[in-house]
Amino acid sequence: MTPPAFAPRAVLLDVDGVLVTAWRAIPGAPAAVRTLRGAGVGFRLVTNTTERSRASIARLLGAAGIEVEEEEIVTANVATREHLRAHHPGARCFLLASGEAREDLEGVDWVEEDAEVVVVGGPGPEFTYDRVNRAFRMVMDGARLVAMHRNRYWMTDEGLRLDAGAYVLGLEHAAGVEAVTVGKPAPAMFEGALRTLGAAPAGAAMVGDDLENDVLAAQALGLTGVLVRTGKFREEDLAAAAGRPDLVIGSVAELPALLGLA
Repeated sequence: MTPPAFAPRAVLLDVDGVLVTAWRAIPGAPAAVRTLRGAGVGFRLVTNTTERSRASIARLLGAAGIEVEEEEIVTANVATREHLRAHHPGARCFLLASGEAREDLEGVDWVEEDAEVVVVGGPGPEFTYDRVNRAFRMVMDGARLVAMHRNRYWMTDEGLRLDAGAYVLGLEHAAGVEAVTVGKPAPAMFEGALRTLGAAPAGAAMVGDDLENDVLAAQALGLTGVLVRTGKFREEDLAAAAGRPDLVIGSVAELPALLGLA
C-alpha cells in the first residue's frame, strides 16, 4: 500500500534496469523523467555503470528519449575519482575495468606495474587471466584494493551478465584482504547525490532494480526504497531478502502516479 505522505523532495534513479535495458528505454521511462522535471521534483541518476563516461551515458539516454544533463548523472567512476583524491592522493593506481572508465578518472596516476592501489570496475574482454592475476599480485605486494562497486550481475538484452562483484570477492579471498567499495551500496554514493540536490535522506527516495545495492542500502540511510520489477529484478530475490523495500512497483512508468503527479 502506498504511504499517504509519500511525497519525496528528491528522487534518485538507477539507470540500467530502471530507465533502460541495453540502452533501450524501458516503456514509460522517458515520460516518467519528463514528469519529474516538469513537476520540479529534483532527481539524480545514480549508477554503478563504469564502462561508460557520464557524457556517454547522457548521449545514450538522449538517443533513447530520456533527456538528462551530464551533471544530473552520478556514477561509480566519479565516486572513485573523489575517493582516490581524498584517500590516495598522488598514488600509483592500476585499473582493472572495461570501457570508458578512465574518462571520468582524470588526474589519477595510472600504472601497469608496482601500483599502490588496485581499482576494480565493470568486467569485459579486458579481464584476462593475465590482468586479473597482475591485480592479485599487486594486492599481495601491499596495494590497497578499491572496488568501484560489487554488483553481482546485470541484465542485458542477451540475459544476465556477470558483474564486478565476483572478481572483487575472488581477489579478496585470494589475497586475504577487504576491498573498499565506493559505488552503491556505499553510503557516500547516495549522500553525494543528495548533496547536489540539497536534500536530506528523510525527504528522498531511491528507485532501483537491485534490492540489496539500490533499495535496502538506501533505506539504511533513511531514504524511501522503491523496487521496480524490471531489469535484474527476480521474485526469488525479493522472497529471500533479509529486508523489504518500502514500495514495489511494476516499473518506473508507475512512479509519477505514486508521487501524485499523474
